[in-house]
Amino acid sequence: MDRHILKVTASFVLRVFCLILIFIWHKTPQAIGKPLNVVFILADDLGYGEVGVYGQTKIQTPNIDRLAMEGVRLTQHYTGAPVCAPARCVLMTGKHLAHAEIRGNRDSGNGRMFPGQWPISDSALTMAEVFQASGYRVGGFGKWGLGPTNTSGSPMKQGFDRFFGYNCQRNAHSYFPFFLDSNEREVRINPGLIFGHQRKPEGVVLADDYRLERYAPDVILNEALKFLDQSKDKPFFLYLPFVEPHVAMQPPEEWVENYPESWDEEKGAYRGQNGYLPHPRPRAGYAAMISDLDEHVGTILKRLDELGLAENTLVVFTSDNGTTHPGGDPDFHIGGVDAQFFNSTAGLRGWKGSVYEGGIRVPCIVRWPGKIKAGSVNEDPSYFPDWFPTLTNAAELDLPNGLDGVDLGPALSGSTNCLQREDPMIWESAGYGGQVALRQGKWKAVRQNLNRKNVLDWELYDLETDSGETRNLADQRPDVIQRLESFYVQTRSVEPDFPNTFYDSIGTAAE
Repeated sequence: MDRHILKVTASFVLRVFCLILIFIWHKTPQAIGKPLNVVFILADDLGYGEVGVYGQTKIQTPNIDRLAMEGVRLTQHYTGAPVCAPARCVLMTGKHLAHAEIRGNRDSGNGRMFPGQWPISDSALTMAEVFQASGYRVGGFGKWGLGPTNTSGSPMKQGFDRFFGYNCQRNAHSYFPFFLDSNEREVRINPGLIFGHQRKPEGVVLADDYRLERYAPDVILNEALKFLDQSKDKPFFLYLPFVEPHVAMQPPEEWVENYPESWDEEKGAYRGQNGYLPHPRPRAGYAAMISDLDEHVGTILKRLDELGLAENTLVVFTSDNGTTHPGGDPDFHIGGVDAQFFNSTAGLRGWKGSVYEGGIRVPCIVRWPGKIKAGSVNEDPSYFPDWFPTLTNAAELDLPNGLDGVDLGPALSGSTNCLQREDPMIWESAGYGGQVALRQGKWKAVRQNLNRKNVLDWELYDLETDSGETRNLADQRPDVIQRLESFYVQTRSVEPDFPNTFYDSIGTAAE
């Protein structure tokens, strides 16, 4: 048979198969007629290669690995931004960074020690608001970062019935804070404060010098479990933006002792020289933070089982960006992390703060018994704007207009190449000099220094053959660069609070 005919036939069969998957995803009734529950777990600064099922060999993550064995593992999933606050904004609003209100980390400026981040506006529509308006009980437990309690960005003004954790990212730099936020009140959990930025240039480094009585991640987890217990008889959306493994490094000692002392014989103690707190065994300490995170994931899964909710609950696990970047001391990354030792990016280029793959490609696992094939893998490129339409469609809620993502349902329930994404994926970051990245199919374009005088030229990478972004093909394919840049300029909106000096000066067709 002619090769062209074979190719057309294969394409037709794939399209039919994908249409069948779309029908199954959207038409299969929920378990016993009950509305779907959703649990969305967001790790903080967890690198692409820091989980066992993504190739990690040193750090123990049995519960996250189990989740993958019971669901689907996405190999090309991306956060919405390379740093905390904008990633959360993209996730909650379903708008990519060329449209989102928050495009970088920025404090609200309310003059307090822990001021909270720049708030999203009253007009922003969050995924939480859609679930709440549809009769769901909505809870958030962990790190918010989208506006203080006295602003429009408070979680209680953005669709949450219950919030407990860190409103301000700066407060979250310590795992033993003086207070946590409960709805719109500050609740004291410790008699004092371990400030998250200290150094110890000389003398013995002791982990206990940086601990108090109540460990915030455990306090937050217990409140999340209470929410599950109270919500077992009604539909719920549970958002769990856990704070680990973001530094400062203050993990429970029992987890530190679970890892070999020999790991830290080479470099010795971390003394805070790259920011955040010292730790006597930084390699073991970092592994301990990820294992403690994994244990918390396991606790949530166990409670779902105990309450009989697992079969009718869609669980997502992912991270807000890649692992932390290098600092002034080349032996450690920020906060004492040794990302090279753990191969934290699994060979991808870049770190947190960068729009290269290591900064934005993140682990992502989804479980929904009866809908998602256990132990499956999907290689379709996807990212945070997709979760708003995906989760609201899965719960059979009305989908608002103006979202930038696509429904991942068919991809989650079937094979690769079933996503119908017409527009490129976009990242526009105001931080780290100003950056833009676009991905369409195999092509990824990157441009940097957009907020500096020496604006760099576009770079272009073929991710099918070069996932490490080592060969810049911009000179060979200027047509691809032109197409992607033209789309970006035409679709982006100017956000004065997070300037993009170069492209703001050009103006946009969207204005």
